[in-house]
Amino acid sequence: MTDALQPPQPDTSTPGTKEGLRPVTDTRLDKPQPVLEVTDLHVSFPSEAGEVRAVRGVSYAVRPGEVLGIVGESGSGKSVSSMAVLGLLPEAAEVSGSVRLGGRELLGLSDNELSKIRGKDIGMVFQDPLSALTPVYSVGTQIVEALRIHQDMTKEQARTRAVELLDVVGIPDPKRRVDNFPHEFSGGMRQRAMIAMAIANDPKVIIADEPTTALDVTIQAQVLEVLKKAQDVTGAAIVMITHDLGVIAGFADRVQVMYAGRAVESGGVDEVYYRPRMPYTIGLLGSIPRLDNTGRRALTPIEGTPPSMVELPEGCPFAARCPIAVERCREVEPALSVKEGNTHPTACHRSHELAGALDPATIYPVPELPAAVTLESVPREQRPKVLEIDGLTKHFQLTQGAVIKRKVGVVKAVDGITLDIREGETLGLVGESGCGKTTTLLEILDLPSGQAGTVTVFGKDVRGLGRADRKALRRDMQIVFQDPMAALDARMPIGDILAEPLRTHRWDKERIAARVPELLEMVGLNPDHADRYPQEFSGGQRQRISIARALALEPRLVILDEPVSALDVSIQAGVLNLLDELKVKLGLSYLFVAHDLSVVRHIADRIAVMYLGRIVELGDSRSIFDAPSHPYTQALLSAVPLPDPRRERERTRILLSGDLPSPANVPTGCRFRNRCPKHPALSEAEQQRCRDEDPGNSRLSDDHVAACHFAAALEVI
Repeated sequence: MTDALQPPQPDTSTPGTKEGLRPVTDTRLDKPQPVLEVTDLHVSFPSEAGEVRAVRGVSYAVRPGEVLGIVGESGSGKSVSSMAVLGLLPEAAEVSGSVRLGGRELLGLSDNELSKIRGKDIGMVFQDPLSALTPVYSVGTQIVEALRIHQDMTKEQARTRAVELLDVVGIPDPKRRVDNFPHEFSGGMRQRAMIAMAIANDPKVIIADEPTTALDVTIQAQVLEVLKKAQDVTGAAIVMITHDLGVIAGFADRVQVMYAGRAVESGGVDEVYYRPRMPYTIGLLGSIPRLDNTGRRALTPIEGTPPSMVELPEGCPFAARCPIAVERCREVEPALSVKEGNTHPTACHRSHELAGALDPATIYPVPELPAAVTLESVPREQRPKVLEIDGLTKHFQLTQGAVIKRKVGVVKAVDGITLDIREGETLGLVGESGCGKTTTLLEILDLPSGQAGTVTVFGKDVRGLGRADRKALRRDMQIVFQDPMAALDARMPIGDILAEPLRTHRWDKERIAARVPELLEMVGLNPDHADRYPQEFSGGQRQRISIARALALEPRLVILDEPVSALDVSIQAGVLNLLDELKVKLGLSYLFVAHDLSVVRHIADRIAVMYLGRIVELGDSRSIFDAPSHPYTQALLSAVPLPDPRRERERTRILLSGDLPSPANVPTGCRFRNRCPKHPALSEAEQQRCRDEDPGNSRLSDDHVAACHFAAALEVI
């Protein structure tokens, strides 16, 4: 972690600019006054278990044109503090402290008074735009309503302004789309519509609560660009709440790290990222899989889980997870302050030691993973294939009519893909939502007999298998789902959950009784907890249980469908390390499906990039990341943020225009040409070739192909 985060040479740009370091204190007379000041904010909720102290003394100030990033794990109080600022907490919540907007106190105002401020002086961009937008009103109607509530406008004037706002945030054909309903917009377009609504009345502050969490990286890059443009248009301050440290690195001026309801480190983004002085911040930065890490090594997870906000321990809430905690840490909770030798506030008794005596690499040593002997000693072409897909096609017919149905179109979900996985390797399948990844998994897992193309598992063509053979084959091929809480039966103790597949395959009781504790130990859980239910475990522990269940029957191939996307980065690191370790120890092969290319780079040996039902680039991990040759792969990689402020600010984004086309209306010729950043620069003859001819695979090296007429390597990381 420390190697990757060593700062470049000192920046000589003017302090207080986005490129330079922001000092903790600035006494210049021309410094603008804060537009939003939060002081000693406390929020608590009643519950059956007792009082939940969700926010405990949070303070910050943000000035016009400034971006403050608030980061931390789930449950740290980030979103609750923003809801308190807006006055959107339930009546049962107890709120104290001070929230001042332009010098005016907001706490204590009635809902009617706050409603005059919300949407006018403070704009809000919520995490889930589909829930935030009313489904029975068109997008334009909702923007018009936001305008007319706060401004003296006619319907015609408000509608004209709504069209202008949709155009500002990059909605294509805004005059037509203004009358569309939220469900007719894609996820990225809905988020852009939310931003249009947030800036409609030129607010002084925009609060963005996880605005990019549920979006693909390409759409995320577009949304962040729109937020920057919105800030330029309105001059507003932005409070960006997120768990993605990469987003904050390139977008924010200052950052505040939260843990257990309070700030534990705060300062300029360069200061906090390059010179962290709180063990929790150091752990967060070390647990992130990075796109620019070329070496294959373990991540540094933060052991344990955040404390309960009902019964907080004495002393520092992080002490139980902190590798350098001393007795004083367990007795007295440290205040957020600037200690001798530090340049920014931290809440740690030993932060001054981190400036010299304590090296971050010694605080969180990188775990050792077993070497992948099989991959190193046997060339890939000599290892047996565990999965082979050849020309796999899955189309769905679109029909109309209640009584007499007629075919009106075809959804080309999977449109002829070919790939293979060898023994002991991990293939990462990546692409935007809607590209066909999940349909590909379902076709493999269902072992269908009537699809076009072939699926060969462990040398057996699944089309000729009977019921008994299919059941036996599924024993050797298991899956880990994205959401462990939905995948595990909440009514069953985990011991029964792990035993269920063993009983299905007729293991005897003695063998099952020995296997269950063995599985729990294998994934780092206590065998004595077999009688507990899934809801008694943390998210990371539940995902470990899902992995243990998948390994129960000693499979040879494990399919991992977004296995860490629902986890905090600190928990995610431990699960990824576990997967790496089990792969080597048990000789497993993985098909790893993900949208996070940083995770894929960390774990995958080969990468298959999917777009609109096709594999557009395929090759070994090093070739794909170091020399991406398809314009779509290049755009995907350029959109992934790096948790390195200076490198992130120097990078050039390749922004794709529009959203993924419908698989029911695949463009002719090259299916990527309508969004391709390379296409406009081609000659007319070359563009005509893209329109007319569907590109085949161009072989770039022994194990690297790209489906592009003009494939060429480009360095984007």
